Amino acid sequence: MPIDVHEWISFDDADEHRTWVFDATYLRSNYMCIFGCGCKGILDEPAPELQQGCCSFGAHFVDEADVKNVEAYFPRVEPKHMQFHAKALKKGYLRDGDPDSEGNTTTMTRLVEHDGTKACIFLNRPGFEGGIGCALHIAAEDNNERMMDWKPQVCWQVPLRLEHSEDESGHVTSRLREWKRRDWGEGGEDFGWWCTEEPEAFVAEQPLYLSARDEIVELVGVTIYDQMVELMERSLWVPLEHPVVRR
Repeated sequence: MPIDVHEWISFDDADEHRTWVFDATYLRSNYMCIFGCGCKGILDEPAPELQQGCCSFGAHFVDEADVKNVEAYFPRVEPKHMQFHAKALKKGYLRDGDPDSEGNTTTMTRLVEHDGTKACIFLNRPGFEGGIGCALHIAAEDNNERMMDWKPQVCWQVPLRLEHSEDESGHVTSRLREWKRRDWGEGGEDFGWWCTEEPEAFVAEQPLYLSARDEIVELVGVTIYDQMVELMERSLWVPLEHPVVRR
């Protein structure tokens, strides 16, 4: 049997002509982000002492709306929240990334070098009085607001991944699954460590579909989330008969 076997849950949303597919194995697991408490980062070699998590190369914005959202929140970020606040004001916090497969240039957050290593300009490094980690995240919490409203989309979604495909009849299939190395592109294979492959990250007290409720609801909506939970919490994982047979 293949090592990476996952069970999936799927159901149709007739109102939207869409099929939802959920990686039940991953979402029922006790995975948690261990940034700052054992995460070894995404460099070529494990480097837990840097406490960079997956911020080493900056954030890729998904579209112009994603960029505009961060631009709207940045004025509320204060020096007490952000180690490199002065640099962001002086030279900006955005840069052009590498062109995609169609030649379009993507927008990314700037990188800043500190103590010999580069990482996202919004990443506060060890020793910063305002706290280690994402300055946008810290500022959101200081304002009693959701961090996902402040941060680039990829930064609050990873390691959840929602992807969509459309068949020739226009029917959409949307899959919520575990973010794998391949989702980082060619560079993902060079990571010395990746969290969804390692037992150190599977230590939460709750299953992921509960601990990441806010993120999942933001991605799929509360109605779809509730339907997914109902299926996740079946008392026994017994194979279902085909719907035709059940009728």
